[in-house]
Amino acid sequence: MKLNRKKATITLLIFFIGTFNLLNKRVESETSLTIGAIPDQNPEKLNRLYSLLSSELSKELKVPVKYIPVTNYTAAVTGFRTGSLDLVWFGGLTGVQARLQRPGSKVLAQRNIDRKFHSVFIANTNSQISPIKNIRELKVFKGKRFTFGSESSTSGRLMPQYYLQKAGIKLNDFKGGRPGFSGSHDATIALVQSGSYEAGVLNEQVWKSTIQKSKVELSKVKVIWRTPAYADYHWLVQPNLDNKFGLGFTNKIKKALIGLNKKSNDQAKILNLFGAEKFIPSNSKNYDKIEKVGRQLGKIR
Repeated sequence: MKLNRKKATITLLIFFIGTFNLLNKRVESETSLTIGAIPDQNPEKLNRLYSLLSSELSKELKVPVKYIPVTNYTAAVTGFRTGSLDLVWFGGLTGVQARLQRPGSKVLAQRNIDRKFHSVFIANTNSQISPIKNIRELKVFKGKRFTFGSESSTSGRLMPQYYLQKAGIKLNDFKGGRPGFSGSHDATIALVQSGSYEAGVLNEQVWKSTIQKSKVELSKVKVIWRTPAYADYHWLVQPNLDNKFGLGFTNKIKKALIGLNKKSNDQAKILNLFGAEKFIPSNSKNYDKIEKVGRQLGKIR
């Protein structure tokens, strides 16, 4: 009899502990600001960047901030749509996709380099592809082994495809009847440098950063063409955060992001990892062209 009572007591204790832990996790998720980002570069760099940013935002906003990594661009959009991510660093295309799926969400800020962003087309030096002077000359890629970045990347796919289309190049014009998709900008560099692809395209900021860190062999890969400017990356925030954290909280996030500056060592590290001097205010109108191109190419319906 005593043994049965002891078992019942232990079972009840385990139940209460489990229930307490579940409630704790629920409360934590409800009181934490969850941030995410499209995985446009290697995970090690992203984890370092967003761990630093989470810590800084937590200090500024006086709430726990948790970075939740995602596996691909689509997962970032889905996480925002379902509400599991409160604040996300999106590219132009994914930001538009997410905002259209979550009415009331707001574009808060972009880097100083995002108003006039560029992609660069690169080629393996053995391909003997010469530098291009204008859009019409992009037809040189016809019949070549060519790779984009992610399928949903603005700078690594959407805008480059738009310019290729203007030159009369379709996706089935590449060697093998289709292009490659490397998944990220640094992967594109590696694939073209190795010769796996004769040419590819990526965001200019990553290209410059890779050169500065001496992580690319310029004897093996070179820039062929730089695109015209377009708006790209930005921070997108959920519409309900003032209800969750208190009136004016969304504006506090905006001020915290725009307030990052290089006078602080920690903030300087964050900005350097973002490849920016600072963040500046932005709004959805800046991405009207991205939405138009996205619909034209069937990436937004």
